[in-house]
Amino acid sequence: MVKRASSPWAPRAAGGLLALALVFTIAVTTPWHLIDLPKPAATLDFTTAEIARQNAFRHELLKWSTTSWIISVVVPLVIGFSPLGRRLYDALRIRPWFLAVPVAVAGIALITNLLTVPTDVLAQRVSVKYGLAVENWRLWVWDRGVNWAITSLGVAVVAVVLIALAKRRRQGWWLPGAIAAGLLVLGVSFAYPVLIEPRFNNFTSMPAGALRNDFLQLAAEDGVPVKDVLVADASKRTTALNAYVSGFGSTRRLVVYDTLLKDTPPAQVRLVVAHELGHAAEDDVLHGTLIGVLGTAFGITLLYLVLGARMADPRRTGVFVALVVVATTVASPVQNLVSRKIEARADYHSLRLTNDPRNFVAMQHDLAVRNISGLAPSRWRYWMFASHPTSPERITMGRAWGEQNGITVPPLAKR
Repeated sequence: MVKRASSPWAPRAAGGLLALALVFTIAVTTPWHLIDLPKPAATLDFTTAEIARQNAFRHELLKWSTTSWIISVVVPLVIGFSPLGRRLYDALRIRPWFLAVPVAVAGIALITNLLTVPTDVLAQRVSVKYGLAVENWRLWVWDRGVNWAITSLGVAVVAVVLIALAKRRRQGWWLPGAIAAGLLVLGVSFAYPVLIEPRFNNFTSMPAGALRNDFLQLAAEDGVPVKDVLVADASKRTTALNAYVSGFGSTRRLVVYDTLLKDTPPAQVRLVVAHELGHAAEDDVLHGTLIGVLGTAFGITLLYLVLGARMADPRRTGVFVALVVVATTVASPVQNLVSRKIEARADYHSLRLTNDPRNFVAMQHDLAVRNISGLAPSRWRYWMFASHPTSPERITMGRAWGEQNGITVPPLAKR
């Protein structure tokens, strides 16, 4: 039985089945077409001054953020795919190996983090200059440290589990490894709202009042069980406006930024909440988790085909980290494509639930101006980083939906 499970065709067959399951799940859970849309045009709804401010902001920001992203990808690859990875591990002189591996993972992440500090500081200064970021440098450093610790812990746990399995079953570790990694993704997605999010923000129940009652009534009309609406103290970091749904089952939560509640008209806040209810109604977090589980299990089988029994060598920790970076980078365009389609469906849901395309268009315009969102990103940046449709694309949907339902939404830009 062991020999059959370890034969070369087994992981290849399993990888093929997982790939098919992944493609099928993405295909059936992603809304590929919702409504016919004309080509978006920012000039219809954004003034010359608004477009110029967005262009100036991104011109100053992107040279630093792009450089930082390149460093964050290249550094782990250079360390992992060169003798530096083994030298780093050997230099630790830590025994046993299951203590050395987490330190090595954290070390690679720390080196990468430190090398990106200059460009990230310059990017943060641009955000502060334009009034988007308001957090002090102490909080900025704290956030980086927490993010480094959480990311390192997650990668280290997977590395230790896979190395331990490879040491025990040198030719068959891929199957229990794929199962363990998939379960880890499931557990993290479920526990994220109660374990990770509180590390960055404090959450309080929205005070009783007409707005909260309206949100709960809206959720009831939508058939989405929402026990509470939480407010995140995002204003200590940013002036950006946002809301989101995270978790599933008993950990599902609807969260709005406190910045959204300060100056945004209630009708627009209602549309934002309706958008988030769309995610809940369609079980987008659960579907995303399923895709993550299948994608991770598929990745483990590929990892086995690349490393095989060599995974048992903890000195290859750097290679493992580098392969994780390669996998996440390659998967980003697909993840973003799916995310944009899902976000578009939530917009469509918001329009159907509220029947308010005029305020929807106004809300998307105001969010874009307040968040200094990219109105026309380059093609490669759109595919690599855009998890949401652009603001002109979302406005175009709102206007098209209005026309289909007999509601005309005139252009917002002053002529």
